[in-house]
Amino acid sequence: MEQGDPSGIPVVFLHAYADSWRSFERLFPHLPRSLRAIAVTQRGHGDAGRPTTGYRVEDFAGDLVVFMDVLELERAVLVASSSASFTVQRFAIDHPLRALGLVLLGAPWSLRDKRVGSSLVKAVSELRDPVDPEFVRDFVESTVAGPVPRSFVEDMIEESLKMPARVWKATMSGLLEAAPATEAGAISAPTLIVWGDRDAFVPHRDQEKLTAAIPGSRLVHYGGVGHVVHWEAPERVAADIVGFVGRLAP
Repeated sequence: MEQGDPSGIPVVFLHAYADSWRSFERLFPHLPRSLRAIAVTQRGHGDAGRPTTGYRVEDFAGDLVVFMDVLELERAVLVASSSASFTVQRFAIDHPLRALGLVLLGAPWSLRDKRVGSSLVKAVSELRDPVDPEFVRDFVESTVAGPVPRSFVEDMIEESLKMPARVWKATMSGLLEAAPATEAGAISAPTLIVWGDRDAFVPHRDQEKLTAAIPGSRLVHYGGVGHVVHWEAPERVAADIVGFVGRLAP
C-alpha cells in the first residue's frame, strides 16, 4: 500500500508478527499527502511469498534493504509495530545512513527469556495446518484493549489465518533467538517509542530499556491503549509520526 507525494519524505511501515500491510489501514487516512507512506507485507505473511527458510530477524532486515533498493529509497523513516521493531533496529545498526528515523510502536526489548507471552509460545509450537481459527481469533483479540471496529478485527483475523503453521513457528523461533539489537551496535537514528499502558504483551520496563539503550530517543505513553496502538488510536499515532518527521533534519 502506498500513498502520498512520490517526492515526499518516505515513511516505510512494517507490521507485526502474523499481520500484513493491512495492519495500517486505519492509520493511513490520517497521514498527510506530503509524506510518501508505504506499507509492505513481509515474507511468509498475508499474501506474500512463503519461502521454506529465512525467518530470522536478520532475514527480515535483509528483505527491507532489497525492498528499499527496488523502490530506489536512499533513506527512509521506518515505522515498526511490535516484533518488527527488531527488524528496523537491526537495519538501523547495519545501515545507519539509510535510517532517517525510527518509530517503534509497542516494541519489546527481547523475547530471549521466553517469559513474555509464554502461553503464546507454547500454543504456536503445537500448531498444525490448517491453523485453528479460534487460536487466531484469541491471539488477535488479545492485542486489543480499547474499542476497534469489529469489521477491522475480523479482517485482521482473516489476514493472520493466511499464515501456515510452519511460518508461525519459524518466525516465532527467530524472534525468541534474537538478541537486543543494541548489543551488536549503537543506533544513531532519531527514535520515537510509543507504548500503550494497557499493553498485555510488552511491559513498561521494556520501554525504559529501549529508551536508555537508544541515545536521544523519546518515549510517549498512551493511556488506556493496548498493544497495537495504531489500531486503537490511529489519529494520534499519525499525528505523532507527522510531528516526529517534521523535527528531523533535512
